Amino acid sequence: MNKSSFGNHFTVTTWGESHGKALGAVIDGCPAGLSLNEEDIQKFLDRRKPGQSRYTTARKEGDLVEILSGVFEGKTTGTPISLMVRNTDQRSRDYGNLAYSYRPGHADFTFDAKYGFRDYRGGGRSSGRETIGRVAAGAIASRILETLGISFCTYTKSIGPVEITDFDAEEITRNAFYMPDASAASAAGAYLEECMKNQDSAGGIIECRIKNVPAGLGNPVFEKLDAVLAQAVMSIGAVKAVEIGDGFQVSRMKGSEDNDGFHTENGQITKTSNHAGGIMGGISDGSEIVLRAAVKPTPSISQPQNTVTKDGSELSLEIHGRHDPVIVPRAVVVVESMCALTITDALFSNMTSRMDSIQKFYQK
Repeated sequence: MNKSSFGNHFTVTTWGESHGKALGAVIDGCPAGLSLNEEDIQKFLDRRKPGQSRYTTARKEGDLVEILSGVFEGKTTGTPISLMVRNTDQRSRDYGNLAYSYRPGHADFTFDAKYGFRDYRGGGRSSGRETIGRVAAGAIASRILETLGISFCTYTKSIGPVEITDFDAEEITRNAFYMPDASAASAAGAYLEECMKNQDSAGGIIECRIKNVPAGLGNPVFEKLDAVLAQAVMSIGAVKAVEIGDGFQVSRMKGSEDNDGFHTENGQITKTSNHAGGIMGGISDGSEIVLRAAVKPTPSISQPQNTVTKDGSELSLEIHGRHDPVIVPRAVVVVESMCALTITDALFSNMTSRMDSIQKFYQK
């Protein structure tokens, strides 16, 4: 079974291939009465589309979204929302020599192992363009969460060895890397120039901070909120690790350092620290949720690499075409979208299908 759907109550199914006619998503479970238009979704897609700087692929795609169903007169109808983005700048000829050889770092070999057949043009469903459907759906989830006061701040924490040391939220959209630190962005640019000169690529870390998530979302065993968030973000092809709160650092801490205390503030129970990253026992605790995703270097590089053909013959492969020297900046909105989909699905787990009912529930 090939599973292309995510969520139990707010469900998203993505479809399409990198070099097919179009890609998109079908969203089921969106409540009626939400104000929504194509511009709301386009803002998100514009954050991930190619060709934004010299550090992204030169593929020229407008990534213009079309709402095919589920919206009438600017409001959601409560029925499935179908979204489509047409591919307009495919160059399948760039992949002709890859039909029978396996690219290092890609899913070519594993696709053949599973299906015995694959779309070699840009990787088909394993291409980064598959995330278009996730981002389009994430824009709708974010619209819902916005009406409830839940907000996201997602940015690049590091690229290669370059890590932010300052934080200015307004700086995030001022540079090509979505870094909240202008000096770090400049250093990241210099580092990438060196990578590009050497026909190489870089990875990095994305951080997502989610504010005003109510306490009580998630479950204590298999459907833990942190477990589902990790699954959602790990389902992004380029992500190789996820950590929440102090993450891997907890392995070097003492209990007295890692435990979050409680106190009462303005009549409300709050925590004195947030080492847990907003989730305890698999359930949200009302404080800011903090998640980080490690993104691998772009596997498509022009350096010669050792590989084999489908029949086992060895060869040296150089990958040409239009590829990002770093995936991280365009993946920022993808990580945010998967987090938004997860929080929305958790919020809807015991609610009705009307926006006014959800707002009343949230205000209780």
